[in-house]
Amino acid sequence: MSTEMFAKTPMEVAVYQLHNFSISFFSSLLGGDVVSVKLDNSASGASVVAIDNKIEQAMDLVKNHLMYAVREEVEILKEQIKELAEKNNQLERENYLLKNLASPEQLEKFQSRIPTDVLPFSPDYLVGL
Repeated sequence: MSTEMFAKTPMEVAVYQLHNFSISFFSSLLGGDVVSVKLDNSASGASVVAIDNKIEQAMDLVKNHLMYAVREEVEILKEQIKELAEKNNQLERENYLLKNLASPEQLEKFQSRIPTDVLPFSPDYLVGL
């Protein structure tokens, strides 16, 4: 009976477990079947390098897809922010114009009709909570 099987270093065991996890994870993520890989002391360095390259390629693919999705979402959010800022500026100008055109009596009458729960936010509101 060979003692090579039991003489694996902790590093070899960790590499074996990492490769099995990575291949299973990326195969399931990419929709492929889980690939079973056996690494033992007789495995050539080329096969380990090939596996490392496949894992790296899969990780790069996932990273690229995520980065693309994030960039798209950022562009959409930037456009929404721009539209909301323009709408806010328009409403502020309209509010300023209406306040200047209204007589003091009209402003007083308008303000008396506004419900108190619609008034601008005040930090005092949080005191009772």
